[in-house]
Amino acid sequence: MNRVPRMLPALVALAALTACAAESAHVPQAQPPVVRVAQAAAVAAPAKKVTLDIADITPMSETTEKVGVGFPIIVTFDRDVKDKAAVEALLEVQADKPVEGAWRWVSKRKVIYRTKTYWKPHQKVLFTARLSQLPGNTGAKDVSRRFAVGTQNVSVVNTRKHQMRVYRDGKLAKKIPISAGRGGLVRNGVDVYLTTSGVHLTMGKKAMETMTSSWMGVTDPKDPRYYKEEIPWAVRISDSGEYVHQSAGYYQYLGRSNQSHGCVRATPAGAKWFYDIAQRGDVVKITGTKRKLQWNNGWSYWQLNWTQWKKGSALKS
Repeated sequence: MNRVPRMLPALVALAALTACAAESAHVPQAQPPVVRVAQAAAVAAPAKKVTLDIADITPMSETTEKVGVGFPIIVTFDRDVKDKAAVEALLEVQADKPVEGAWRWVSKRKVIYRTKTYWKPHQKVLFTARLSQLPGNTGAKDVSRRFAVGTQNVSVVNTRKHQMRVYRDGKLAKKIPISAGRGGLVRNGVDVYLTTSGVHLTMGKKAMETMTSSWMGVTDPKDPRYYKEEIPWAVRISDSGEYVHQSAGYYQYLGRSNQSHGCVRATPAGAKWFYDIAQRGDVVKITGTKRKLQWNNGWSYWQLNWTQWKKGSALKS
């Protein structure tokens, strides 16, 4: 396992608009006085000032990807937000098939939108930030992005039965034999070789991922714990290095015992099939281990119940 930098699309910051006008060297005497006043006002007009803009919106737009029913809307601003309530009030989410949702601030620059229940599949969702209406931010432009929600993919991984069941639009589509984390390496009171139990979201995927032991500080090839492997069909489900991926051999353990360093290993056919259908924001529920998934480990926002989630909003409900 290793941590892989997330390559996310960024909105180009909107340029500040500057009001300018060229003043004539000579104004004819016949020029009506009202025009001369207008010209002077144009020359004296100050440049419009942008005090807050958006640096990034995740996920990508409907023309680039389809997302899963658990997907969050992650908005990152280009500077610290001083009045979170005022800004949050200008953020709008409109879905073709509406469900209740709320924003949660996770830093001075980042806010995340999550729904109370999963999004309805096969629909469009429009996000709009009306930053031009923010007092003192008159140079800013409103920003919007439309998302496309695809098939409802919900996978249930039972680490004790060593099986992953994948449901598509509510129907069981496939059973895949798996092998999860074996445990046995405790760091700061946490067994980092155990797969985390909880509601994960898929965050990205690569047809071939290089996985090394550097995530646990092991970089010396002579160390018996060292490894560096090219792993096919890797779908990332957390920031702590957990993936659903093809097992690098050891197929005899699939469906029988847990032998990984924390990832969910699958058969070649099963891993390839899962990779092909995976959308960012798909739900992967893992059960059966003593290591709990933290809500801020990747996109694991569904680990908070609805009451807990809403406490992160700057608006009083």
